[in-house]
Amino acid sequence: MQPSTIEEAVDQILAKDARYHRDAYLFLRDALDHTRKMLEREQKSEKPQKRGSNTEKHVTGQELLAGIRELALEMFGPMAITVFAEWGVHTCRDFGELVFIMVENRLLKKTDKDTRADFENGYDFYEAFQKPFLPRGRKVKRLPEPKVTEA
Repeated sequence: MQPSTIEEAVDQILAKDARYHRDAYLFLRDALDHTRKMLEREQKSEKPQKRGSNTEKHVTGQELLAGIRELALEMFGPMAITVFAEWGVHTCRDFGELVFIMVENRLLKKTDKDTRADFENGYDFYEAFQKPFLPRGRKVKRLPEPKVTEA
């Protein structure tokens, strides 16, 4: 039987693979929507939109990572790294893994060009999520990398 909501689909994923918290999947879905809106805003500021183009624009891995960063800073501020660590997300590679788990479970679509490697060289979490909140001109110790334990 096909799940009727994303929550039900995520529950099915978690029954097979519990590496990531359910909120990571739900956040990723929200981040995809946010990224599409972000790209539409950028497009509108660059050139007029063509009439009749109702199809959803494909979002690349790098575009999605930018949208994830923007939404996470907006939603969680300086706590983004802590929230992500609670969800089992420690690097951009984890976001790629989440995306492809969702693709495999038909929650997201991909093109033939999309790969997990698109998320390999994303951003450093410290630079993306912690550094923007540090006082200017002061050196602050980098937080230690969270220990990843295999389930």
